[in-house]
Amino acid sequence: MEKQKNAVGRRKEAVTRVFLSKGDGNISINGKDYKTYFPLVYLQNQVEAPFKSIEAADKFDVVVNATGGGVKGQAEAVKLGIARALLQVNPEYRPALKEAGLLTRDPRSVERKKPGKKKARKSFQFSKR
Repeated sequence: MEKQKNAVGRRKEAVTRVFLSKGDGNISINGKDYKTYFPLVYLQNQVEAPFKSIEAADKFDVVVNATGGGVKGQAEAVKLGIARALLQVNPEYRPALKEAGLLTRDPRSVERKKPGKKKARKSFQFSKR
């Protein structure tokens, strides 16, 4: 790998730009280490998932710019971005990443509020008489 690879990950309203380069396993998100940015263990596991699936945990350095959404959306967006950047590094990683389900963007997002209703689906109480 001659230079850094970059990719975009998205989930709900969260957008992350991922920059991947050869290194020794440092992952920083918005200037902080990922373990301080995502203090919950299951979110840290989301970020590490692409590296675990190809067994390359300490071969790459990752710098991420994350905007929008909440912490869970950002963690899943980072996961997708890292997986896409790893594909640019080596296309042979595709079967392992695909089997782990890391190359699919989750299309679910918040449904819009409809006019005449309280929320997207919640309606006012119905009274027959």
